[in-house]
Amino acid sequence: MTISYETIHDDISELLASHNKGAIKIRALPAAELRDDFARFVTPAQAAWLDAIGWKAKPGTHALLPGETGIAEVIFALGDAEPSPASALALGALPAILPEGTYELSDFPGAPEDAVLAWLLGAYEFRRYFTRAPKPIRTLVLPEGVDRASVIARAQAVWFARELINIPANDLGPSDLADAFASMARVFKAEVKILRGAAFLEKNFPLLQTVGRASTREPCLAELHWGNTKHPKVTLVGKGICFDTGGLDIKPSPAMALMKKDMGGAASVIALGAMIMAAKLPVRLRVLVPTADNNISGNAFRPGDIVKSRAGVTVEIGNTDAEGRLVLADALAYADEDGPDLMIDMATLTGAARVALGPDLPPFYTEDEDLAAAVYKAGAHVGDPLWRLPFWMPYDRDLKSKVADVNHISNSPLAGSITAALFLKRFVKNARRYVHLDIFGWTPRALPGKPMGGEPQGVRALFEVIRNEYGRGA
Repeated sequence: MTISYETIHDDISELLASHNKGAIKIRALPAAELRDDFARFVTPAQAAWLDAIGWKAKPGTHALLPGETGIAEVIFALGDAEPSPASALALGALPAILPEGTYELSDFPGAPEDAVLAWLLGAYEFRRYFTRAPKPIRTLVLPEGVDRASVIARAQAVWFARELINIPANDLGPSDLADAFASMARVFKAEVKILRGAAFLEKNFPLLQTVGRASTREPCLAELHWGNTKHPKVTLVGKGICFDTGGLDIKPSPAMALMKKDMGGAASVIALGAMIMAAKLPVRLRVLVPTADNNISGNAFRPGDIVKSRAGVTVEIGNTDAEGRLVLADALAYADEDGPDLMIDMATLTGAARVALGPDLPPFYTEDEDLAAAVYKAGAHVGDPLWRLPFWMPYDRDLKSKVADVNHISNSPLAGSITAALFLKRFVKNARRYVHLDIFGWTPRALPGKPMGGEPQGVRALFEVIRNEYGRGA
């Protein structure tokens, strides 16, 4: 199925009005301020109306204030936190619940750009397969001084990733994902090459070939290069398993139901790469997307198999349902060969991460203390939270094999996210700094600015880190 990065740009652009004729005003103010001095913000008639409908200024709630010919304005209660991109995300709830129309932000304590981004993120809807007409859009007047191109570019990257994750596996196989990635890259005039199944052993990607060989859809490795070769090297690697049956260690039906999202790490690095290129950050960008299906057939890989990785490490297959770390191992070893200044991998890797932290708070791993602090701070600031877990080396003992250099899965039922991170870490030797993210890639219940469905978690946080460190670009 064709998915167009530029079409998404057009869809988002329609959500921003260039004039305010007839626009309904939105007054978004801290809930405590509304409660403490309510009469200052509404007329006596409006106050009586709000009292009659029983509206209270609780964070995240809104009310429509009537006028002579319809809705006069919208009042929205923000949380009481200091203004920030994170607090502005509350406005992302509005596009899904307000009546059709054009709206204008008249009162808001934070940066208008944050409010616009929240609006655009909240307006996303996955409707590719509906035959009914789309619901009328709710447009927002672009506030004066907001960089239209910049805010659209960030929303566009998130929408693209959401769309990729939400598309079912029958329409998004490894070649489809690689081609979608390449089409996005061409928008930014990036160099792209795609390695396909038959060449994997010749080019020394044995683990990726092992995972993908059971599918009738051949595995791919898509690679992007962009930027000045004199700039710092930033390399992104994303797990792109388009569907995961679990292989011969087959998943039970409930665990397989959402496995179209197992390429969420790939979608996330694609989004992050798009943000970096759109902002023209002064970095030398490389993005790798190893992508395959983990299927079952007569030539599927088996528990107990031993495969020599690209890095030369022999790997005993402990469980075929831990395939993501295998495709990442070869891709990370390849990415590491040119010694990037910063390497980031993103993957929907373990259920253990969700057991530990739930679906909304992905863990990240790094040994660099300054980088860890920057990632945590950025996540909290932009409302894309991440929580650091340790590369706890004593647990590496659980990856020992009696017949190979390493078993790719722990022999313990505990600390699964940490042991997966430790397995990946052994394939990174030359990168100056390395960060691994174990994301969920999915919003199980709608949140402000985050509709239910696919979500490139951590991308806005990491973009903030990279932009702050390497320069703000264009």
